[in-house]
Amino acid sequence: MLVSKQIAKHLRDVFFGGNWTSVNLKDTLNNVGWEEATTSSYSLNSIAKLTFHINYYVSAILKVVRGGPLDAHDKYSFDCPPIQSRFDWEKLVNKTFTEAELLAVHIEEFPDDQLDKNFADEKYGSNYRNFQGLIEHTHYHLGQIALIKKMLGQQP
Repeated sequence: MLVSKQIAKHLRDVFFGGNWTSVNLKDTLNNVGWEEATTSSYSLNSIAKLTFHINYYVSAILKVVRGGPLDAHDKYSFDCPPIQSRFDWEKLVNKTFTEAELLAVHIEEFPDDQLDKNFADEKYGSNYRNFQGLIEHTHYHLGQIALIKKMLGQQP
Protein backbone atom coordinates (compact mmCIF):
# COMPACT_ATOMS: atom_id res chain seq x y z
CA MET A 1 0.00 0.00 0.00
CA LEU A 2 1.31 3.45 -0.86
CA VAL A 3 2.26 5.62 2.10
CA SER A 4 -0.25 8.36 1.18
CA LYS A 5 -3.06 5.81 1.07
CA GLN A 6 -2.01 4.49 4.48
CA ILE A 7 -1.97 8.00 5.96
CA ALA A 8 -5.45 8.62 4.56
CA LYS A 9 -6.63 5.37 6.13
CA HIS A 10 -5.24 6.42 9.52
CA LEU A 11 -6.98 9.77 9.20
CA ARG A 12 -10.29 8.09 8.42
CA ASP A 13 -9.74 5.61 11.26
CA VAL A 14 -9.44 8.32 13.94
CA PHE A 15 -12.46 10.19 12.61
CA PHE A 16 -14.75 7.33 11.57
CA GLY A 17 -13.48 4.13 13.19
CA GLY A 18 -11.33 1.13 12.43
CA ASN A 19 -8.16 2.03 14.29
CA TRP A 20 -6.65 -0.40 16.76
CA THR A 21 -7.57 1.80 19.74
CA SER A 22 -11.25 1.22 18.90
CA VAL A 23 -12.00 4.89 19.68
CA ASN A 24 -12.98 7.40 17.04
CA LEU A 25 -14.44 10.88 16.91
CA LYS A 26 -17.70 9.94 15.19
CA ASP A 27 -18.72 7.35 17.79
CA THR A 28 -17.50 9.54 20.65
CA LEU A 29 -19.59 12.52 19.50
CA ASN A 30 -22.60 10.34 18.79
CA ASN A 31 -25.46 11.26 21.13
CA VAL A 32 -23.67 14.35 22.49
CA GLY A 33 -26.33 17.06 22.61
CA TRP A 34 -25.52 20.70 22.10
CA GLU A 35 -25.99 21.51 25.78
CA GLU A 36 -23.51 18.81 26.78
CA ALA A 37 -21.14 19.88 23.99
CA THR A 38 -21.02 23.45 25.30
CA THR A 39 -20.65 22.59 29.00
CA SER A 40 -17.31 23.44 30.55
CA SER A 41 -16.29 21.74 33.78
CA TYR A 42 -13.21 22.13 35.93
CA SER A 43 -12.00 24.93 33.64
CA LEU A 44 -11.51 22.42 30.79
CA ASN A 45 -12.39 23.22 27.21
CA SER A 46 -15.86 22.12 26.17
CA ILE A 47 -16.45 19.27 23.74
CA ALA A 48 -17.61 21.85 21.20
CA LYS A 49 -14.39 23.88 21.55
CA LEU A 50 -12.26 20.76 21.18
CA THR A 51 -14.26 19.66 18.13
CA PHE A 52 -13.81 23.11 16.59
CA HIS A 53 -10.09 23.00 17.44
CA ILE A 54 -9.62 19.61 15.74
CA ASN A 55 -11.46 20.85 12.65
CA TYR A 56 -9.53 24.13 12.60
CA TYR A 57 -6.36 22.30 11.65
CA VAL A 58 -8.12 19.90 9.28
CA SER A 59 -9.52 22.95 7.45
CA ALA A 60 -6.11 24.62 7.31
CA ILE A 61 -4.35 21.57 5.89
CA LEU A 62 -7.22 20.91 3.47
CA LYS A 63 -6.85 24.44 2.11
CA VAL A 64 -3.11 23.90 1.52
CA VAL A 65 -3.51 20.53 -0.24
CA ARG A 66 -6.09 22.20 -2.49
CA GLY A 67 -3.42 24.69 -3.52
CA GLY A 68 -4.25 27.56 -1.19
CA PRO A 69 -2.04 29.34 1.30
CA LEU A 70 -1.58 28.26 4.90
CA ASP A 71 -3.74 30.64 6.88
CA ALA A 72 -3.99 29.26 10.40
CA HIS A 73 -2.91 30.74 13.70
CA ASP A 74 -2.80 28.85 16.98
CA LYS A 75 -4.28 31.84 18.82
CA TYR A 76 -7.55 31.43 16.86
CA SER A 77 -7.73 27.65 17.02
CA PHE A 78 -10.14 27.60 19.98
CA ASP A 79 -12.35 30.48 18.78
CA CYS A 80 -15.42 28.32 18.41
CA PRO A 81 -18.44 30.30 17.26
CA PRO A 82 -21.32 30.29 19.73
CA ILE A 83 -23.25 27.02 19.82
CA GLN A 84 -26.76 28.01 20.87
CA SER A 85 -28.87 25.25 19.38
CA ARG A 86 -28.89 21.71 18.12
CA PHE A 87 -28.58 23.15 14.60
CA ASP A 88 -25.37 25.01 15.48
CA TRP A 89 -23.85 21.89 17.03
CA GLU A 90 -24.85 19.63 14.14
CA LYS A 91 -23.43 22.16 11.68
CA LEU A 92 -20.03 22.05 13.42
CA VAL A 93 -20.03 18.25 13.65
CA ASN A 94 -21.05 17.85 10.00
CA LYS A 95 -18.37 20.32 8.88
CA THR A 96 -15.79 18.41 10.91
CA PHE A 97 -16.61 15.05 9.34
CA THR A 98 -17.11 16.41 5.82
CA GLU A 99 -13.74 18.16 5.82
CA ALA A 100 -11.98 15.16 7.37
CA GLU A 101 -13.24 12.95 4.54
CA LEU A 102 -12.30 15.56 1.91
CA LEU A 103 -8.80 15.76 3.36
CA ALA A 104 -8.51 11.96 3.38
CA VAL A 105 -9.41 11.91 -0.32
CA HIS A 106 -6.72 14.51 -1.08
CA ILE A 107 -4.10 12.69 1.00
CA GLU A 108 -4.98 9.40 -0.72
CA GLU A 109 -4.17 11.03 -4.06
CA PHE A 110 -1.05 12.78 -2.74
CA PRO A 111 2.11 11.62 -4.54
CA ASP A 112 4.35 9.67 -2.17
CA ASP A 113 7.41 11.40 -3.64
CA GLN A 114 6.02 14.71 -2.32
CA LEU A 115 5.61 13.56 1.29
CA ASP A 116 9.13 14.66 2.22
CA LYS A 117 8.70 18.09 0.58
CA ASN A 118 7.95 21.21 2.61
CA PHE A 119 4.40 21.80 3.76
CA ALA A 120 3.56 25.39 2.74
CA ASP A 121 6.91 26.63 4.11
CA GLU A 122 10.15 25.02 5.29
CA LYS A 123 9.50 26.11 8.89
CA TYR A 124 6.44 23.82 9.08
CA GLY A 125 8.34 20.69 8.12
CA SER A 126 7.34 18.10 5.57
CA ASN A 127 3.96 17.19 4.18
CA TYR A 128 4.28 13.83 5.93
CA ARG A 129 4.97 15.50 9.30
CA ASN A 130 1.87 17.66 8.97
CA PHE A 131 -0.43 14.85 7.85
CA GLN A 132 0.79 12.49 10.55
CA GLY A 133 0.85 15.28 13.13
CA LEU A 134 -2.79 16.06 12.39
CA ILE A 135 -3.70 12.44 13.11
CA GLU A 136 -1.74 12.48 16.39
CA HIS A 137 -3.33 15.81 17.31
CA THR A 138 -6.79 14.40 16.68
CA HIS A 139 -6.09 11.32 18.82
CA TYR A 140 -4.86 13.57 21.64
CA HIS A 141 -7.97 15.75 21.67
CA LEU A 142 -10.25 12.76 21.07
CA GLY A 143 -8.96 11.39 24.37
CA GLN A 144 -9.85 14.65 26.07
CA ILE A 145 -13.34 14.62 24.56
CA ALA A 146 -13.89 11.04 25.71
CA LEU A 147 -12.84 11.91 29.27
CA ILE A 148 -14.95 15.09 29.38
CA LYS A 149 -17.94 13.16 28.06
CA LYS A 150 -17.51 10.61 30.86
CA MET A 151 -17.11 13.35 33.46
CA LEU A 152 -20.27 15.12 32.30
CA GLY A 153 -22.17 11.85 32.42
CA GLN A 154 -21.23 11.41 36.08
CA GLN A 155 -22.38 14.86 37.16
CA PRO A 156 -25.68 15.08 39.04
